[in-house]
Amino acid sequence: MAAWEENVRKVVPYTPGEQPKSKNIIKLNTNENPYPPAPGVEKALREIDVNEFRKYPDAETKPLVDVLAEYYQVKPEQVFVGVGSDDVLAMSFMTFFNSKKPILFPDITYSFYDVWADVFRIPYECQPLDENFQIRVEDYKKECGGIVIPNPNAPTGVAMELSRVEEILQRNPDVIVIIDEAYVDFGADSALALLPKYENLLVVQTFSKSRSMAGMRIGYAIGAPKLIKYLNDVKYSFNSYTMNMPALTLGVEAVKDEAYFRETLQKVINTRERVKGELKELGFVFQDSKSNFIFASHPKYSAKELFEELKKAGIYVRYFNKPRIDNYLRISIGTDAEMDELIAFLKKYMK
Repeated sequence: MAAWEENVRKVVPYTPGEQPKSKNIIKLNTNENPYPPAPGVEKALREIDVNEFRKYPDAETKPLVDVLAEYYQVKPEQVFVGVGSDDVLAMSFMTFFNSKKPILFPDITYSFYDVWADVFRIPYECQPLDENFQIRVEDYKKECGGIVIPNPNAPTGVAMELSRVEEILQRNPDVIVIIDEAYVDFGADSALALLPKYENLLVVQTFSKSRSMAGMRIGYAIGAPKLIKYLNDVKYSFNSYTMNMPALTLGVEAVKDEAYFRETLQKVINTRERVKGELKELGFVFQDSKSNFIFASHPKYSAKELFEELKKAGIYVRYFNKPRIDNYLRISIGTDAEMDELIAFLKKYMK
């Protein structure tokens, strides 16, 4: 090892889902929405003046902050916008988790949490989910430096009742509690309803899933004005121009079209519920997903082998070689036609 390497911050990085280059595949491995963004997004994209690219974007992200504030009926000073919810969450870890006490999050969860904790040198403790992949509220009723919980959880898809979220908030008034709601629109209750009661609550959402804009990288947090001010202070000390101009412009259009948003959401939900039934008929077991994916296991078939065989057939799902979940596949919900091909392959393979 070279001498200078002694002072390098070394971490095990997050491993994103595979992004295959081939077009002739069925991609069910990264929880992307199978439907295009709202029509207004495409129209606005065609009308963008590329001459504006020579200028810096709005550092305050005001157009998007304002439309989100109106949509969720909060004040603009309660909204923080970032480059995907990953950026928002990383900024939140950096801003709020500076105690010497460990932060708490589930042992089976979004695998970026421990990466951020390591990068920012935040102590943490993973709290084990129960045998049904449920969060045990009692595990979060102890002294800590903060809490982050995804609801619904990833990769399990299990949602937590709002009353249990509030129970955790009630027992942790002295630390920031982050509820990561990347998948909330697909069937869970949002903690946004609790914001008037808890100034230590930060709710994080994204355009990547329900609004079909993973490629634009738009995420946001909603919380008490004091929390948002602290986030902005860190942002302006780190990178003032986080959001590019096209993302701001197109994000506004995505929020405006409520009818299209609800229509595509319902399509995904309907397909998910149908596929649940078909997977059960094939012998798969899984918890009731409230997200845009199903986290399934089969008692007679190896998840790793299924993953490899599906991949050979041009159907990509996600496999995690980790304790407790190494015989599960996370299957994103695609179009009806895509899911039909998945089911057809599984039926043939299992014969």
